Amino acid sequence: MSRIGLKTIEVPDSVTVTKDGDNITVKGPKGELTRYFDPKITFEQKDGEINFSRSSESDKALHGTERANLASMIEGVVNGYKKTLKLIGVGYRAQAQGNKVTLNVGYSHPVVLTAPEGVTVKATSATDVEVEGVSKQDVGQFAAEIRAVRPPEPYKGKGIRYVDEYVRRKEGKTGK
Repeated sequence: MSRIGLKTIEVPDSVTVTKDGDNITVKGPKGELTRYFDPKITFEQKDGEINFSRSSESDKALHGTERANLASMIEGVVNGYKKTLKLIGVGYRAQAQGNKVTLNVGYSHPVVLTAPEGVTVKATSATDVEVEGVSKQDVGQFAAEIRAVRPPEPYKGKGIRYVDEYVRRKEGKTGK
């Protein structure tokens, strides 16, 4: 039994959910999201709630996945998603201009990354970067791309990390 797939989704009044062929569109106050929705899973919308059902028992995993995807789409168009990254290291700096972020993180050249459509990036300080958007997938992916430029290392803790991330520290060589 897919426990997540059996849960109903509460749809706020400010959100409209429409299905057009194999695509599902969610419109809300923060924006609009469209994605592919597997035809093996059907949903019924009434009284501000959405219930899901599957055609066969073999589609159990899809059942919960599609329900979770639609729930995150609704959450995104209502509240949006935000990830904050922190640059830790001497001379590590970030600057945001439009949809581009420039990172100076110890390389001989600045690293410039362009945010995908629907994602905004801003540098709240010289060492903090905020990634915001309505799509959980896009926000998380772009934040991961920024982090991958200089992931945190375990000896000194330098690098780019999420604000709530814990980096396990290691002891260095003891010497003779």
